[in-house]
Amino acid sequence: MRIGLVMDATCDLPRKFIDDHQITILPITISIDAHTFIDVHDPVAMESYYRGEVGKRGHAAETVPLAVDAIRELFLGKLVLDYDAVFCLTVTATRSPIFANATQASFAILGAYRPIRQAAGNNSPFLLRVIDTKSLFAGQGIAAIEATRLLAADTAPGPIRERLSDLAAHTFAYVLPRDLHYLRARARKKGGHGVGLLSATLGTALDIKPILQCFQGETRPVAKARGFEQGARMLFEHAVAAVKRGLLVPALCVSYGGDLAELEAMPGHAELVDACAAAGVTLYQSGMSITGMVDIGTGAITLGYAAAGAGGAF
Repeated sequence: MRIGLVMDATCDLPRKFIDDHQITILPITISIDAHTFIDVHDPVAMESYYRGEVGKRGHAAETVPLAVDAIRELFLGKLVLDYDAVFCLTVTATRSPIFANATQASFAILGAYRPIRQAAGNNSPFLLRVIDTKSLFAGQGIAAIEATRLLAADTAPGPIRERLSDLAAHTFAYVLPRDLHYLRARARKKGGHGVGLLSATLGTALDIKPILQCFQGETRPVAKARGFEQGARMLFEHAVAAVKRGLLVPALCVSYGGDLAELEAMPGHAELVDACAAAGVTLYQSGMSITGMVDIGTGAITLGYAAAGAGGAF
């Protein structure tokens, strides 16, 4: 059985991993003033965004995920011919309509695929499962990594779906932003409460940085640091502790809205690399998607892993 993977552009994984595993990306269109980006997790476009001036206006961007009809056309025009089953992994439904759009499109896809496959000489059924990872950015990468491992082991679709659904309830994602004013401006643009003006002003004046956690679709602050570098150290130390306790998937994802050389020079990063190597955990590092940088600002860090119990407690 040919099984394919689809993920949306907000999922942060190295481009080589995406290409090696032939993962299909659901693009997101981003409009900032007169500039338009089609986010497909292209490293060149991501670098151009964080190095350019337009990124400073990212808080004012309009982001448009792939519509229901466009998802339907992608599947019926290509994926129902290339695969016998597809798992579509999306960013948490609490922050984006991508899951809802893909779910709605799946009904039309499953009702229309038969004549298309039959015309290609294939009379076998087609299976499609849309899974809400209940995570974001680097956290989404954990589900994709586990899915590729299961596919390599020739796991049947049923156990894959059960495993990925269970994993969504145990995946922790963290965000360390650089600029609280940016977060507040972005939250206002999207109509959310976000970071209050007083908190943003005090945070900037005192250089206080929050560490945010996304768990089971809910995002909340879990720690704060005096300065970005201290925040990075705290985040990496937390990840080291989680790795030493044991992870449900032997992988940890980190993304950065800038040059990865800057990430690797941050305090605590070397210790994280060593801890992962000692525990047999693969560390996946990638640039942050343009959509991610629009949502939380350039220069931010996100980190994700899966753990049992209170594995995400600071």
